[in-house]
Amino acid sequence: MNAKELKSILQALQEHEVAELTLETPDYKLTVKRGGEVQYVAAPAPVVIQPQAVPASSPSPVQTQAETPAPAPTPKPEVPKEDTSRYVEVKAPIVGTFYRAPSPEAEPFVKEGDLVKKGQVLCIIEAMKLMNEIESEVSGVVRKILVSNGEPIEYGQVLFLIEPA
Repeated sequence: MNAKELKSILQALQEHEVAELTLETPDYKLTVKRGGEVQYVAAPAPVVIQPQAVPASSPSPVQTQAETPAPAPTPKPEVPKEDTSRYVEVKAPIVGTFYRAPSPEAEPFVKEGDLVKKGQVLCIIEAMKLMNEIESEVSGVVRKILVSNGEPIEYGQVLFLIEPA
């Protein structure tokens, strides 16, 4: 994330009176709370340190609280995966809610198997009451839609797989 992106996020939070926002990617986790508090924690081991009030007469050290990693999931049996290396991943540029169509009664922008052109609208992501159209970066065939309509999405989450034409 560069300074320009951070500045635009902070301006949007102020304009829309959002009290708190957490943005998490594989590289970092950013939490912004109204009132000027900003936490930046590098991944993959986020740690939150909270100082505890210590009476002046007590010589005990300040305690810290660290997040504990979730237990490792049980390994699932190997299922042959489809080779997706030839596909272009369309990732979410923002955090929000994914919509496949411009309105609930309208047809979806695209379906699996549709031929799309570069610049064609694939979906809408609603973020802070703003509707953001997400366009295809390449011409090709939509092979997979990886998100359900109305589902909350994260920054950088893969939404579509497109096979370039």
